[in-house]
Amino acid sequence: MRGNIAQMMQQAQRMQENLQKAQEEIAKIEVTGTAGGGMVTVTLTGRKECRKVRIDPSVLSDQEMVEDLIAAAFNDASNKIDAESQAKMSAVTAGMPIPPGMKLPF
Repeated sequence: MRGNIAQMMQQAQRMQENLQKAQEEIAKIEVTGTAGGGMVTVTLTGRKECRKVRIDPSVLSDQEMVEDLIAAAFNDASNKIDAESQAKMSAVTAGMPIPPGMKLPF
């Protein structure tokens, strides 16, 4: 019985270390979201920090459209980060279900 508990503790520690490595990898990625057929691009880091915004000069005459395109490009990049983060985390947790509402990385 004690051997099983020790083995489980070691396994939990390895998983925690792997989660931390995955979180560090996710923080280093950069993802670009686009909107309007590439007229607006937003580049975010894995921590969802904005690194770059590019706006095609042809859309600058319509302020409302530019605002909508920036929001859409940001959301596109954010969704890509979420998908990549989920893929990395599920690889680390070996498909172990994460409780609802628990966000990874922490």
